Amino acid sequence: MDTFIYGFSLGFSLILAIGAQNAFVLKQGLKGETVFLVSLICALSDAILILIGVSGFHILVSEFPGVVSIARYGGALFLLVYGFMSFRTAFITKHKLAPSELPANGIYRTALTCLAFTWLNPHVYLDTVVLLGSISSQFENEIVEFASGATSASFVFFFSLGYGARLLRPVFEKPRAWQVLEVLIGIIMWGIAGKLVFM
Repeated sequence: MDTFIYGFSLGFSLILAIGAQNAFVLKQGLKGETVFLVSLICALSDAILILIGVSGFHILVSEFPGVVSIARYGGALFLLVYGFMSFRTAFITKHKLAPSELPANGIYRTALTCLAFTWLNPHVYLDTVVLLGSISSQFENEIVEFASGATSASFVFFFSLGYGARLLRPVFEKPRAWQVLEVLIGIIMWGIAGKLVFM
C-alpha cells in the first residue's frame, strides 16, 4: 500500500504543473465539450507511457536520445501553431464567448489535438517513461503497486481537471475572461515551445 501511495504521489506531482496538455483539458472542461473523451485520452496515454517506462523501456530511450529529439521539435512546431490559434481567437474572433455558445470542434479533431498534446510532448516521455521508469527500478518486487499508483494519479487528475472546470464557468460567462484565458494559453504554448527548441 505504501508503494501505491508513493507511485500515486509521484505521478500526481509530475502532472500537476500547468502545461499545454492541462491547459487544453481545462479549456475543454470550461466549454463542456467532449470532456470525458479528452480526459480519457490523456489518462490512458499516460498509463501506456508509464507501463512502457516501468517495463524497462526507459533504458532504451536513454540510449537513443534521437527519439526524444524528434518529439521535441515536432512538439515545438505543434505548440507554436496552436499558440498562434489561441492568440488569434483572443484578438480577432468577435463571437460571444459564453461557454455554452462557443463553436464546437468535431470529435475527431478534438481527439487528434488531444493526442498531439500528449504524444508530441517530450516532457511526457521524460516524466513517464524515463523518470518514473527509472524510479520504478527501486520497487522490483512491488512494480505493479507502483505503476498502479502512478496511473491512478493520471486518471484522478485529468478527470478532476476536466469535470472540475465547470466550477469556473460563471467567471467565463464574461467574454473578457475567455480572452484572458486564450492569451494565457497562447503564452503557455509558446513558452513551452521555446523551451523545447532551446533546451
